Amino acid sequence: MKPQARQALCHVAVAGCLCVGTVYMGVFESVTVQVGHEHYAEAPVTSFPAFLTMPFNSLINLAYVLLGVYWLRRNVSAIGRPDEVQRVCYLKDVFAVMALVYGPVQWLRIGLQTRPTAVLDQWFTLPIFAWPVAWCLYLERGWEPCLLLAIECLSLFSYGLALLHPCGFEVALGMHIAAAVRQALRVHRCYGSNRSGIYLVLGVLSCLGFVVLKLYDHQLARWHLFQWLTGHFWSKVCDVLQFHFAFLFLTNLNTCQRPPPEGKMQ
Repeated sequence: MKPQARQALCHVAVAGCLCVGTVYMGVFESVTVQVGHEHYAEAPVTSFPAFLTMPFNSLINLAYVLLGVYWLRRNVSAIGRPDEVQRVCYLKDVFAVMALVYGPVQWLRIGLQTRPTAVLDQWFTLPIFAWPVAWCLYLERGWEPCLLLAIECLSLFSYGLALLHPCGFEVALGMHIAAAVRQALRVHRCYGSNRSGIYLVLGVLSCLGFVVLKLYDHQLARWHLFQWLTGHFWSKVCDVLQFHFAFLFLTNLNTCQRPPPEGKMQ
């Protein structure tokens, strides 16, 4: 494993362990979460093991793992000095490890249907959406590790909104999505190409599908097409796709000839 990948794995693991410890200490005990198979349109198969009770909603989480492994192994190019190439690899590897971890977390929620796993599933979503914002700011401002850390910490702390209101998580998630799209549009206007524009459009459409299909899981189940492969399943397909298009968009920008950020001239 490359040094950047080991560093990314270590950083995500430390943050993940802190989140797990916080949740199991009961800090988010009062957060409103949905627990129980009745909240999903897919009919549970009681004769299957717990981790396959809802087979399609469970197995789709393997896609996150495969996506994470794919992007960890994939080399990316970047225009600039060797240290800049290493930084791009680190940004890419952190995002890949996040995908790698997120799949099992969601699978645990589906299989166990407990409050702690439901909270972790929600909480881990926020820093994942925050990372493209941090990556975009790197493209604009250059390498500022403290800024990256501040963005991720702010993202993690934003889950505290879920303690203040039953819809607090949805508000925090909406803010994260809006910030990610805004920053992506900003860097695309400055440094983008036709190809990055296509990736951006596909990523936004996948994000829209992720939100809408998940929200209307039960309503869509009235249609035969969504009774086996339900809205929740297809929302996860869209989630994996938006992950992938975000990778393609951001790594494509790193292959474009960009002027050094203001104040970073060598």
